[in-house]
Amino acid sequence: MPYKIRKRSMTRVYHVMLRGNDRQDIFYDNQDYMKFLKLIKITKEKYQCEIYEYCLMANHVHMIIFDCKDTLSKAIQSLAISYSLYFAKKYKKEGHLFQGRFLSKSVETRKYLFTLCRYIHQNPLKANIARTEEYKWSSYNEFLFDSKIINPNPILSMFGQTKKEARKNFIIYHNRKVNLINEEVEYEFAYRLTDEQVKEKIQQILKIENVRVFHTYDKNTRNEKLKELKIIRGTSKAQIARVLGINKKIVERGM
Repeated sequence: MPYKIRKRSMTRVYHVMLRGNDRQDIFYDNQDYMKFLKLIKITKEKYQCEIYEYCLMANHVHMIIFDCKDTLSKAIQSLAISYSLYFAKKYKKEGHLFQGRFLSKSVETRKYLFTLCRYIHQNPLKANIARTEEYKWSSYNEFLFDSKIINPNPILSMFGQTKKEARKNFIIYHNRKVNLINEEVEYEFAYRLTDEQVKEKIQQILKIENVRVFHTYDKNTRNEKLKELKIIRGTSKAQIARVLGINKKIVERGM
């Protein structure tokens, strides 16, 4: 099945996520985290993109990237391949390290970037691993001290006119207690299902053995069954349409 072409961001800013295959860990020790950060630096220089923010978790990675030269796909593919080769050699592992293609969402508004900034940095807090400011493998402290990988200015500029004011407000903003799941950043983005997982859920909900049976339903029956699929989290109407083998517009009208 051909891959869907990624929607180009008008701002060229993207929220990117790489996830371990079957949610397996992609970092086992500090050396692995440091290797990945080193590869990020190499990749951003090679493909002339800017890293606005990052957070490395045990089984996934979040980044905000400014795609200066429209090379995002090549850059992330290069990063993933380079790290996969390192990981396979070190741990004598075979098979895919990352789950499919990387996930990306365009960042089109200042408000969304503002919210996304905290959402990413608070991943360790949400996972009960460490306080935001104590976590070693995120860009949080690069905003407050020396920046080795990121360009902090586009995000810091949203917090104040001077660096001192911006950093103070940046800390206050990250210390606010919020419902992390219900923020504007979609929960499904971090937990998006694969096509096979969506297929299995559809079969379970509708109690069918073959999802392609949808082609045999009349319009009313089809729409009734599509409404039942609303409970599936971590998917999209486009993905449901792809799995069912029907037009996306049919799913949109039915759901």
